[in-house]
Amino acid sequence: MKHRVRTAAAAAAITVSSLVGSVEPAQAYQVDCAILLCLAGGWPASAPCAHARAVFIRRITPWPIEPPLQIWRCPMGASFTAPAPLSPMERMYDIVFRDGPQLSVPRDPLPLVRVQSDERADVDISGDAFDFVRSIRVFHIQFSQRQNRDGDCITSDSTRLGSYGVQGDCHWTRSSVAQVPPASDLPTTGHCNSVSYRSVFVDWRDHDGNYGFEEVRY
Repeated sequence: MKHRVRTAAAAAAITVSSLVGSVEPAQAYQVDCAILLCLAGGWPASAPCAHARAVFIRRITPWPIEPPLQIWRCPMGASFTAPAPLSPMERMYDIVFRDGPQLSVPRDPLPLVRVQSDERADVDISGDAFDFVRSIRVFHIQFSQRQNRDGDCITSDSTRLGSYGVQGDCHWTRSSVAQVPPASDLPTTGHCNSVSYRSVFVDWRDHDGNYGFEEVRY
């Protein structure tokens, strides 16, 4: 099973662009299934993955800040006629990129979800094949620092971290700029440098462990 999941993820990275011609418009599939597959495959160049990435980034663009991957919106447990039993990743691949029964998706924009969500994947994703989901981190950076007339360093740090649980549930916890990855454009804060910085920074690792990130200033 593990090998089949890895094979399906690799297929998403290798063949997504060749399948674009058979994909219906964005409303024909759940965008979070596309986000999951495209993220696993390292965001291969294709129209579906370009749309998925745009949604992924839009969700972290204030306001509100949403979980960039909302795995509970992807029906990984969906079933339909197939020649052989499929793994969850392979079922998603069929839903998004192959010809098959299309899922009904509202034409109107979906309502925004709560920033903190206890919803989770509808199948077990606790295996290491889905570690790329749990690798996603969202840092909401709100930091300021200045030195007053008396030479005291006045610092305000309200940074929070959004992270994913074992089954894809997303939660916010308190964090600090000390935990923000070096890939962020956050200025150096040492020696009480004058800093006023607000952004949302998201990073992840794909199925092969390759690192990626995006940052939105506001």
